[in-house]
Amino acid sequence: MEKMLLKTLQAIFLFSLLYFAIPSFSYPLSTRGRRIIDEETGQRVKLSCVNWASHLEPMIAEGLDKQPLSKIVAQIVQNKFNCVRLTWPTFLFTREIFGSRTVTYSFDSLDLNEAKAGFAKNNPALLNMTVIQVYDAVVDELGAQGVMVLLDNHVSQPKWCCNNDDGNGFFGDTHFNPDEWVKGLVTVATHFKHKKQVVSISTRNEPHGARENENDWLKYIGIGAKMIHRANPHVLVPVSGIKYSRDLSFLKEKPFLSNNLDNKLVYEAHWYKFSEEHSDIWDVQPLNRVCAESSLYMMDHSAFLTDGDNPVPLFLGEFGLNQQDLTDSERRYMSCIKAFIAERDFDWGLWALQGGYYLREGKTGTEETFGVLNGNWDQLRNPKFIESLHFLQGMIQVHVNGKNELYVTNSSVWSRWSHDGNGTPIRLMDSAQCLKVVGDGLEPILSTDCSTQQSAWSEVSHSKLQLAAKDVNGDLLCLDKKSPDSSQILTTKCICIEDDDSSCLDDPQSQWFKLIRTNIK
Repeated sequence: MEKMLLKTLQAIFLFSLLYFAIPSFSYPLSTRGRRIIDEETGQRVKLSCVNWASHLEPMIAEGLDKQPLSKIVAQIVQNKFNCVRLTWPTFLFTREIFGSRTVTYSFDSLDLNEAKAGFAKNNPALLNMTVIQVYDAVVDELGAQGVMVLLDNHVSQPKWCCNNDDGNGFFGDTHFNPDEWVKGLVTVATHFKHKKQVVSISTRNEPHGARENENDWLKYIGIGAKMIHRANPHVLVPVSGIKYSRDLSFLKEKPFLSNNLDNKLVYEAHWYKFSEEHSDIWDVQPLNRVCAESSLYMMDHSAFLTDGDNPVPLFLGEFGLNQQDLTDSERRYMSCIKAFIAERDFDWGLWALQGGYYLREGKTGTEETFGVLNGNWDQLRNPKFIESLHFLQGMIQVHVNGKNELYVTNSSVWSRWSHDGNGTPIRLMDSAQCLKVVGDGLEPILSTDCSTQQSAWSEVSHSKLQLAAKDVNGDLLCLDKKSPDSSQILTTKCICIEDDDSSCLDDPQSQWFKLIRTNIK
């Protein structure tokens, strides 16, 4: 019988959580099956990252004109991210005319006078450094504050990414010479070889464009991955698929790096609402169906690599949404993706840290509405959203208190449950009790009567995110949060569980619960 933990996946994200310190582990990291581990102890290390852009025209980590470097990194730590996916452009390390620029020259050449003045105020010690030296300083400060660094080769030419004709998308594009790209990977792998906080160097962000094809991907990504590993055998090597890191399905038929890079190979996928072929489906189709089909796409095109006889870790390197003005469809997308991450227990990286950009697509001072930080980089753009991610970093469980009431908690004292599959009881471990339906709008109870339909729980609906049992009248009732601001759990009539009913557009998110497998050995 598999040990399970009962987690809610929607409104519980509003509750305050205990602070989870960055766990103690040592470098380097490695892989074992589908997990990333501390190579020395063999213990799981879960990557909960935030992306920090440093690949645009100035080639300087964004935000250093707004706040001191140490303060920005401190905010990363305070918000419980244990790693940063730090982007870089190939030309920064392959062309001296780019890498030798000072901060002052970089800003002056782009007419970024306001950014230069802010940089001089907040990070004066860095102003006369070269852009590579500033990149080093960012990596060093992240390491000094206990944050792991994942170096991401985002583009070749320093610029905003991505579109199909940007000249940076695939091997052979105007700005994507394979030989220069390999030179950049080797240079970076060698340059950071003795910085232990650099735990990962990726091959390439979001391969895309008219030239993309499986055979060239296999050829060149294989070369790049091997060259990174040869130059720096200590780092993990994430590889992203085609179609903007959405598709690795061709690996079902075509082998790739059979030696697994000495347990350093990690696959990477990205998932945005706008990645869907028809992103409006989150508004116009039943949410259970949309979430199920979107999750199935991820399983079929990338997450399948974590299963089977030779599983490999999958890093969900980018996902995110407009934190400034969340729409209903974005909330639905995010609830679905968090359910997926929780169920599969993936390592992940949120896009993005930056509150804005020095220069993006020709505009100065552009805000990043997907950013964790606001435009001044001194506060969270959307504290409730960031709080909602904490359950993916720490533990939120369904707990039974002394009065046998069921409620959601972030307490370090939590209850463990077991479930043998659809139609079986949800049992409280180390007891003779199980969860039992009483009636519509009433709290479920703990009971020793575990053989009736009132204690036979199943995942219902296409999404498999609603847990239901029948009451004495045979009516199917689902676990439900009493209200967004309450931690109390009730059972109510199930919402939109008929998969064939395309007319049901009610929102079932308050009923989204999931039984999560534990990592107990």
